This record gives sequence, C-alpha cells and structure tokens, in this order.
Amino acid sequence: MAFIEIRGLKAEVDGLEILRGIDLDIEKGDVFGLLGPNGHGKSTLLTCLMGNPHYQITEGSIKIDGEEIVGKTPDEISKMGVFYCFQNPPEIQGVVSMDFYKAAINAHREKPIGLFEYYKLLEQAYKDVGLPSDMKERHLNDGFSGGEKKRNEILQMLLLKPKICMLDEIDSGLDVDAIKTVGENINKLEKEGTTFIIVSHYARLFDEINPTKSAVIINGKVGLTGGPDLIKRVDTEGYTFLKSEYGIDITKTEEKAPNMLGECFVANEAKNK
Repeated sequence: MAFIEIRGLKAEVDGLEILRGIDLDIEKGDVFGLLGPNGHGKSTLLTCLMGNPHYQITEGSIKIDGEEIVGKTPDEISKMGVFYCFQNPPEIQGVVSMDFYKAAINAHREKPIGLFEYYKLLEQAYKDVGLPSDMKERHLNDGFSGGEKKRNEILQMLLLKPKICMLDEIDSGLDVDAIKTVGENINKLEKEGTTFIIVSHYARLFDEINPTKSAVIINGKVGLTGGPDLIKRVDTEGYTFLKSEYGIDITKTEEKAPNMLGECFVANEAKNK
C-alpha cells in the first residue's frame, strides 16, 4: 500500500462536481509535482486531503499510511502530520504571528514547547526563509507583501516539520531569489524524509528541487502520470500534446478557490490563549 492512497475520489462544492474519480499513489519521501490547467481540480484535491468541510467528498477513499481520512476534520488531519500551504494566505488581524506559531506547534505536541526552545527555533526559521525576525511581533500576514506571505508559509512548514507538505502554487508571485530560498527549504525537509505534493505552473521551482513523480489533473481526473520528464515537457509544450497523443480533451471546469476555514480554526485557538 502506498503512503498516500487515493481511490475513486469524487468531490463537489456548492453542488458543482470538481473531482470526478481521482486515483493516485504517492510514496513516502516522494516530491510529487501536481500539474494541470487552472480550474481542473488541483487545489480541490489538496483541500480534500486537508479535510476542508466546504468541499463535499461524495465518493472514494483517501488513506494516509493505511488510515482512512475521509470524514476527519482539518485539525485531526493536521495532527497526523499534514501541512497545507495556501495559494493566498489570509491576513488575520488581532493574532500576533509568534503567538499563532506557538499555538500551532503546541497543538502537535504532548507537552508545550519551552520558551527558550521556541525562540531559538523561531529565530532560525526566520533566518532560513530570509525574513527579519521582528516580523514575529506583527499580526499574522497583516500588511505583508505577497512574497512575505509565501515565505511565512514556508516558515510555518519549518516550525511544524510535518510528515506531508502540500504546497499550492507557493512560487506564484515570487522573484528568482525567493524561489531559490523556497527550494532550499523544501530540499532540507525532503532530506529528512518529508513527503511533498507541489502544485506549480512553472518549471523554475522544480529546477530547484528533486521531483520524483508527477501527474496531470485534467477535468477532475488524472490524465497522465510520469516523472521529472513530464514536468519539463509540460513546461515547454503546454498541454496540447494530451489531445494529439492521448486523445484527452481539456474541458474547462469551474474550480472555486479554497476556503480558509481550516487555518482560521488555528488562528482562533491562538487568539483565545
């Protein structure tokens, strides 16, 4: 059995079917590139893996290390070691960044992290992502630039050290240096055994890391699977070859942006502490 096993997954939001029978295997330690045109189900697949209640799974199974997760809440899945990086991280006024991070860390531990250990971990994480550490005193993402928000997501990933990282277009809007920084931190956790599922439209990020497998999501289904070569071909040719070589029509699907409810749960917890 694969580390992440998805079988016959169908899902909808507001009555609109987005996923139409996804079958996918991801092994432990994979750096898995998830490709596909906009609006065909990539983000929906990640949000279903995270247990977002706004997306209704109507059929199918998702197992992580043999355990069924369909029906679990986002916080339950998070405590299994799953991290989801949003395309557009929300700004949350009233929640200080360092309080949010500490609450998230403690939610994954039996005993609360010590103050000295936490500050040491936090300072190193800010250094690793190339952000000034005084940002820890600002409200979460409030007034941050797009690039700062994305680096902030990677910072959270470093603090939590999850078993599975799902990065949804983490490279969009980033300059060359920022993409390199993101790649370095992905490589760091990959060497420690973390499994990655990465959605991206650009080869530049994949050039910085070591993708092991890839899949193209077309109209809510897995249209094609492969390895690093598939990522390079899509980058150079687009998706037109799917029709000419495989007879796969690219039918536009209206995929709604993921709701931020799961992250707000943690924010509220931090706010109440």
